[in-house]
Amino acid sequence: MASDAAGSATAGQWESVVEDWSADKQTFHVPWGKAMMWIFLLSDTFIFSCFLVGYMHVRVTSQIPWPNPSEVFALSFGGEPIPLILIAIMTFILITSSGTMAMAVNFGYRRNKKMTVWLMLATALLGASFVGMQAFEWTKLIVEEGVRPWGNPMGAPQFGAAFFMITGFHGMHVSAGVIYLLVIANRVRRGDYDKMGTYETVEVAGLYWHFVDLVWVFIFAFFYLW
Repeated sequence: MASDAAGSATAGQWESVVEDWSADKQTFHVPWGKAMMWIFLLSDTFIFSCFLVGYMHVRVTSQIPWPNPSEVFALSFGGEPIPLILIAIMTFILITSSGTMAMAVNFGYRRNKKMTVWLMLATALLGASFVGMQAFEWTKLIVEEGVRPWGNPMGAPQFGAAFFMITGFHGMHVSAGVIYLLVIANRVRRGDYDKMGTYETVEVAGLYWHFVDLVWVFIFAFFYLW
C-alpha cells in the first residue's frame, strides 16, 4: 500500500512538471530573447577562447622568431614610426562605442525614442569606423609587408594565419553587429517597440555589442601587446 501511494505521488509530480513545461508559462525569470542571446554569446565565447588558446600555443611552441607587434603594426608620421598607433585608435573607438550603446539602452528604457535612435546610429558609425581601420590594417600587411595566411616574410609563418583568422573572425562579428544595430535602430524609429510596450530588444542588441567589445580587449592584449 505504501509503495502504491509513493508511486502515485511520483506520477502526480511528473504530471505537474509536464503541465508546467507544456503550458504557456515563463520557465526562466529572464525574457526569452535575452536568454537566447546569452546562450549564443556563451557558445561564441568557447569559439574565441579556442582561437586564442590555439594562438598562444602556436606562439609559445614556434621555433622561428615571432614578429614584434610594435614594429609590425607601426605607422609612420613625419618619417618616425609610431608603434601600435592605429590599434590604439581602433581600441579607443570600440570602447567608446560601448559607452554610446549603454546610453542607448538607458534612453530606451526611458522611452526616449529620438535619443535611442541617435545613440544606436552613433554606435553603428563607430563600429563601421573600426571595420574600416581594420581593412586598412589588412591592406597594409598584405600589400606592403607581404603577409599571407600561409607565409610571413618577417618571421614565423603561423603569424599570418593566426592574425587573419582571429582578427577576421572578430571583424565579421563587428560588421554583423553594425547591421544588427541599424536594423534595431530603424525599428525604434518606426515605433515598433512602442507598440510592443518594451525596448528590451535594444538591451539584447547591447549585450551582443558589449560582448564584441570585450573580446577585442582580449585580442588586443594577447595579439598586439604580447
